[in-house]
Amino acid sequence: MPTADALFPPDFVWGASTSAYQIEGAVRDEGRGPSIWDVFSHTPGKIADGTDGDIACDSYHRFPADIALMRELGLGAYRFSIAWPRIIPDGRGRINEAGLDHYRRLIDALHAAGIEPFVTLYHWDLPQSLQDAGGWTNRDTASRFGEYVHAVARALGSGVRRWMTINEPFIHSVFGHLLGIHAPGLHGVRPALAAGHYLLLAHAEGMDALRAEMAPGDEAGIALNLAETAPATDRAADLEAAEHADVYANQWFLDPIFRGAYPTGLLLQFGDEMPEIRADDLRRIAQPIDFLGINHYQRAVVRHAPLVPPIDIVPVTPPGAPVTATGWEVYPRGIYDTLTRVHRDYAPPAIYITENGAAYDDRPIDGVIDDPDRERFIHDYLLASLDAIEAGVPLRGYFVWSLLDNFEWNEGYRRRFGLVYVDFATQERTIKRSGRWYAQVTRDNGLSG
Repeated sequence: MPTADALFPPDFVWGASTSAYQIEGAVRDEGRGPSIWDVFSHTPGKIADGTDGDIACDSYHRFPADIALMRELGLGAYRFSIAWPRIIPDGRGRINEAGLDHYRRLIDALHAAGIEPFVTLYHWDLPQSLQDAGGWTNRDTASRFGEYVHAVARALGSGVRRWMTINEPFIHSVFGHLLGIHAPGLHGVRPALAAGHYLLLAHAEGMDALRAEMAPGDEAGIALNLAETAPATDRAADLEAAEHADVYANQWFLDPIFRGAYPTGLLLQFGDEMPEIRADDLRRIAQPIDFLGINHYQRAVVRHAPLVPPIDIVPVTPPGAPVTATGWEVYPRGIYDTLTRVHRDYAPPAIYITENGAAYDDRPIDGVIDDPDRERFIHDYLLASLDAIEAGVPLRGYFVWSLLDNFEWNEGYRRRFGLVYVDFATQERTIKRSGRWYAQVTRDNGLSG
């Protein structure tokens, strides 16, 4: 019998998340083509510690051992992404059967272990050949994505019941196309707005492809990073900044998906710089989804900053607030606020927390990784999530970011989010204290203390 004090619904899904470029390695194996992250990470000065994802966690070769770790953690589900350049190395045309075979083996092994695959179809690793043709600033890329999704769903659909089209289009648009700190490293409002629209159009193309290939009862959605916004002070300028931040961080992608329109605030400021929006685009983007994945790490506390174009807003950390190793505020109430707001204002039929977690400076001592801060972080965010369920939010599952310490994008290997510690020199894995604790949560389907 469960020993937990706070129990989740009996069918609640417990999982962990990863993404292909961050863990797979094997970037030249079995016909895989180059991605924008291969090129970006090998560009001097782009990655904080000068590393790349060529090997990462070597999970392409080590996935059976990683699935054994998942079983130790009691996971009922595993969210991973498929690398587009493994399936269609040039982004269009020839399908690489060796890439499909790899994911068939992974999916079969997950089922044999009693773990359900949750598949993300795009987690930022665009084939470089498509980037050479304009990438996400080119409308044609959305059509190429639809072709890729057809190929994957046709080949792997018998083993997958839940799909996500795109991961975090906001981050990919802003970090990759406005700020230039992620691949492909572009800078400008126009590239960012174009990328945002064409990623949403790719979501529509992907949904069309999935609907054509999925079996009855299968489900498809999208994963958005969302966060409640708050003003740094009660000054009018900061209150207005928080409202604007909500437009960019949340409404920019929620409104087209659920309301078939871009938020007025976005169009008022940037309407002249938006790409061409054809007559049928927003109707297609707003087609029904079966669930929404929410990635949540922190709330967005902001202040007005008139010398910081293009939006005149900067994030701040409240004085004295606890923070993770990335400097992100620990504020569990934020996940409750995000879940209840999305449920109230957009009413998705089901929600999964597809990423939530924290980076800390984990170090092994006598072979043990003691990380009570991460344990407390997940505990408190789960309690807030349970409060949201009790408030009526249709939350169906929770996925920790991440299963493994991994290549953390422009931070390289400096930031460790995993339930499992990875020694990147030897590839030895060690379950952390937080992982052992999470295994107890998954067994009990609830929390104690």
